[in-house]
Amino acid sequence: MARWCFRHKWTVILLWLVALLVVGGAGRTLGDSYSNAFSLKGTESSKVLSLLGKVLPQQAGEADTVVWHVDSGSVRDPSVRQRIDPMLAKVAAQKDVGTVGSPYDAAGASQISKDGRTAYATVTYTKLGNDMDLDQAQALIDTAHTAKAQGLSVEVGGNRPAQAEQPLPGLAEGVGIAAAGVVLFLALGSLFGMLVPLVTALFGIGISSSAIILLSHGMDVADFAPQLATLVGLGVGIDYALFIVTRHRKGILRGRSPEEAAVTALNTSGRAVLFAGGTVCIALLGMFTLRLTFLNGVAVASALTVVITVAAAVTLLPALLGVLGMRVLSRRQRRRLAADGAEQMSTTGTAARWSSFLQRHPRSLAVVAVAVMATLAIPALSLRLGSSDQGNNPTTTTTRKAYDMLASGFGPGFNGPLTILAEVPTAADRTALNGLVAKLKTTDGIAFAAAVPMKPDATVALIDAVPTTSPQDKATSDLIDHLRHDVVPAAERGTTMKAYVGGQTAIFKDFSTVLFGKLPLFIGVIIALGFVLLLFAFRSLVVPLTAAVMNLVAAAASFGVLVACFQWGWGGSIAGRAGPVDAFLPVIMLSLLFGLSMDYQVFLVSRMHEEWMHTRDNARAVRVGLAETSRVINSAAVIMICVFAAFVLSGQRVLAMFGVGLAGAVALDAFILRTVLVPSLMHMFGTANWWLPGWLDRRLPHLAVEAAEDDGPQSAPAPLPDAGGDPVPSGPGVRGR
Repeated sequence: MARWCFRHKWTVILLWLVALLVVGGAGRTLGDSYSNAFSLKGTESSKVLSLLGKVLPQQAGEADTVVWHVDSGSVRDPSVRQRIDPMLAKVAAQKDVGTVGSPYDAAGASQISKDGRTAYATVTYTKLGNDMDLDQAQALIDTAHTAKAQGLSVEVGGNRPAQAEQPLPGLAEGVGIAAAGVVLFLALGSLFGMLVPLVTALFGIGISSSAIILLSHGMDVADFAPQLATLVGLGVGIDYALFIVTRHRKGILRGRSPEEAAVTALNTSGRAVLFAGGTVCIALLGMFTLRLTFLNGVAVASALTVVITVAAAVTLLPALLGVLGMRVLSRRQRRRLAADGAEQMSTTGTAARWSSFLQRHPRSLAVVAVAVMATLAIPALSLRLGSSDQGNNPTTTTTRKAYDMLASGFGPGFNGPLTILAEVPTAADRTALNGLVAKLKTTDGIAFAAAVPMKPDATVALIDAVPTTSPQDKATSDLIDHLRHDVVPAAERGTTMKAYVGGQTAIFKDFSTVLFGKLPLFIGVIIALGFVLLLFAFRSLVVPLTAAVMNLVAAAASFGVLVACFQWGWGGSIAGRAGPVDAFLPVIMLSLLFGLSMDYQVFLVSRMHEEWMHTRDNARAVRVGLAETSRVINSAAVIMICVFAAFVLSGQRVLAMFGVGLAGAVALDAFILRTVLVPSLMHMFGTANWWLPGWLDRRLPHLAVEAAEDDGPQSAPAPLPDAGGDPVPSGPGVRGR
């Protein structure tokens, strides 16, 4: 395949251009249909939503708020009402608006703060937010802002307005690509060599981003999925191309023609890329074991991006190499190759010296690595799952300003009110409802509680309860548990009344609880799959077991960094307001961490395994494998770190969490685990690394992750110093010491 793509380079490039134009055109024509809806069957919050949709459909749609605050005087002043009333009338006439609850109405007295300087109006739509256009939310924001005046601030809060004002992700992606380009140029020393991985990755994410738009019409795909998929696609796409280009350039320097070098590179590193990409996809699709439709779309979108970037790496990349020919090398390398002939394969420099040093001190270095990872993992013990809310938005956004105004005027819990829905079919049940309201008013942690007026023949009642603490506060989560387990059951006792605690804060709590309960199964599935794949690849029990443990260690340390940065607030302006880690983030991060960690494990151990098969010398295999792969692994890691860290600039707390978490995980994995701890342990385990029971060896299929290079006309390998300083030949042609 590599030879065909190399020889028919313009055909391959044309086909990729056509795919980019066709898929991109289809995506622009249809537009996106992203949905953040998720189902939590069996939870109280989902029961509340279901009943609301049946008996009070006018209150089951998107609910936003228009908030205003006066610097002096009162919001009841005629001058204020002259600006607010016409604005609310315009809002009421907008598309899909069901009701507008004004504080100036008879029933809206509670919508004005005690000091009289802050008020709000509730805007309830007849549709759910996911069924509305972002233009409708923007229209609400623009209309509300027309009422602003000197001394009068007007802002808008709500889920759809928050989505409407999210910044475009172009800045973060641009910075990530630029940083990756700099690292590639420093690693390869060639402008054209730098461009090949970038172009390959950009083709992959260009097509996949449009494909995700099409995918959103067939299944629920969260609105942050395209940006997450782009983040993953840039990281793995550039890295995979870098691994292949590095092998290709090495082949040319050893005396092969560009075509033969490309074929060899695809038949060696290309195989490892296919295997590594497959492990990432398997890890991502492992999210299906959670049985949450909200995450299924994220998993498919990210896996689709990986599939397309891998396809680009093994087809488009050799075509681009065919176009460049010898220009994939720097001018200095081409001149030296023409003057001096093929280079000897030497593994010298910092990588070789580090590898030899590690062989001499495996135990002490392993202890240091474990100590560092354990220290970073300590904060993970206090991990608290929850959800970011508009209080975490940038301070310049209207939703954040509205959030702060409401918190200041009505208390921190006002932004996360609880909705208690009660089924009251009998008169006795209505009496019990009044008792429940009275009990709520005296419950610690409740600032305000009142029943919503109901029709005489209604059998469903609503109670609004405002906590004294913010939605992200642990005390609010504890309050929900107290209401569900103690307060509500006590009020129901002896009646047929059934009451359920819901609301947005309760939904996020239930989502966290459901996910946390399923995490052990999810982790077990992806670890087991990874173990089996590495067992097939390296025909060893110790290697996949070590990889599984390293994945867990990397995850623990990266979550520790997340907790310290975002939950404890050590990240400063990056973290925004300190709060819990978003509930779905650990699942998605574990999938990505597992896949990316497997990448480095495959590229590192495949070279060690190749040397072991040739020499049956474990110490040499580990030393040579580390010396020959550590530089490219570290370069690839720096690229991923740059791409992931750039997403801190997205302005969204969730994407900033992903960026910091994944950048930290890659750094720890590449520079501590794969460069220090894994080779140290492999030196300590000795030949046990490659042990496999005979009965299992006979039954396992043979899978060549990276085929050995054929010994061609290249020069003989130069010696690689062993741990004691004696030269030891390096290369696949060696059969013994």
